[in-house]
Amino acid sequence: MKIFNSYSNQLEEFVPIHKGIVNMYVCGPTVYNYIHIGNARPVIFFDTVRRYFEFRDYKVNFVSNFTDVDDKIITKALELETTEKEVTDQFIAAFLRDVEKVNSSTDYLKPRVTDYMDHIIEYIGILVQKGYAYETDGDVYFRVENVQEYGKLSNRNIDDLISGSRIDINDKKENPLDFTLWKKTEIGINFESPWGRGRPGWHTECVAMIDDIFGEQIDIHGGGSGLMFPHHENEIAQSLVLNHHHLAKYWMHNGLLNISGNKMSKSEGEIVLVKDLIIDSNAFRLFTLSTHYRSPINYSEEVLASYEKEWEKLKRAYTSLYLKLDLADALYENAIIDPDLLLIYKDFLSAMDNDFNTPNVITALQDLTKIANQMLRNKTENGVILSVIKLFDDIFSVLGLRVDVSPLNSSDKETYHLWMKARDDKDFDKADIYRNILQEKGII
Repeated sequence: MKIFNSYSNQLEEFVPIHKGIVNMYVCGPTVYNYIHIGNARPVIFFDTVRRYFEFRDYKVNFVSNFTDVDDKIITKALELETTEKEVTDQFIAAFLRDVEKVNSSTDYLKPRVTDYMDHIIEYIGILVQKGYAYETDGDVYFRVENVQEYGKLSNRNIDDLISGSRIDINDKKENPLDFTLWKKTEIGINFESPWGRGRPGWHTECVAMIDDIFGEQIDIHGGGSGLMFPHHENEIAQSLVLNHHHLAKYWMHNGLLNISGNKMSKSEGEIVLVKDLIIDSNAFRLFTLSTHYRSPINYSEEVLASYEKEWEKLKRAYTSLYLKLDLADALYENAIIDPDLLLIYKDFLSAMDNDFNTPNVITALQDLTKIANQMLRNKTENGVILSVIKLFDDIFSVLGLRVDVSPLNSSDKETYHLWMKARDDKDFDKADIYRNILQEKGII
């Protein structure tokens, strides 16, 4: 398996730090509002990554955080005339509903920043003690000059960054690039620390939580490409000076999801909230995975509608095959592997092993659908049909696509056979009655 490592900017063979185990952290949301479909892209992609590792029999320790202390949360609490805790609880619950809505798992470790405050303060204290950070009037800043590799992840030159910085007249920083580890404040939620009351800087929260949860370098750190600089760059900087590693062995970043050619952003205008999506969640997931994760996607209602039609084709082929086997009482026969199916299975594995190339997986899925439709038109052994269904199941499970089917009861099978007999007898009135019953039950 090969993964594109954003840090080295090249494709690398994946070798886990611990055999058979993948330790993985993905930056989660700041919970002050509902998420838009751009926020959902990393949710869907890294859920797919996790699914594939588990499909390949790895044990995946998946962690994604909630930033529940932030200026935006304080502003929202004031706006709603409530507490920060009530705001974050509300939007954490909303986020998890949206995660489920896009067919992603909510079964993972979800650390809240406020639950790890003691370790975050301790982590900052060690940085100060060792001279990698300094305190000025209750604020604590990280000394960027200690990190020779600073800027490597985002491919930025430190001298260019300094020359491009705006330095305030009363700036308390030693260096304009030094970033905040602790912010002195008594406004909103705040905590006692050796430097006075305040709250942590965003860039130290994730790295400190990873340090506490895993206690070592992890295999994969993921997130959107917008987090490369400064957030992930600053995480790496702290880890390098304190623990002498890059925090993660592999850094992965997904591209943006744009609308009308522009970045989808709550602060910049046009957005589509996940909670307002009315299309089938499978179609939306198919839409996001049909573009390679490192490339941008442009959203439009017309494009989304085309994926609804595509999903209907896939679902129809699958359910028709399933129904055919069920009516023949052949769902539990032995599968027979067909050479064409073996090629599609190899294409599926090859695509996923090549930096999670989900567009090529979807192409393999479309090829499988063509084979399925041929089998519906022609006489095919039940064992071969069963192997097609099992291959559909494997690919669907990795891509997070769901088809709700279950064996028919005897009454429904009888109705189906009566419908087919009425059609053969050209008794179209009866056929319409039976067809309507089957359609109402979602069988056909």
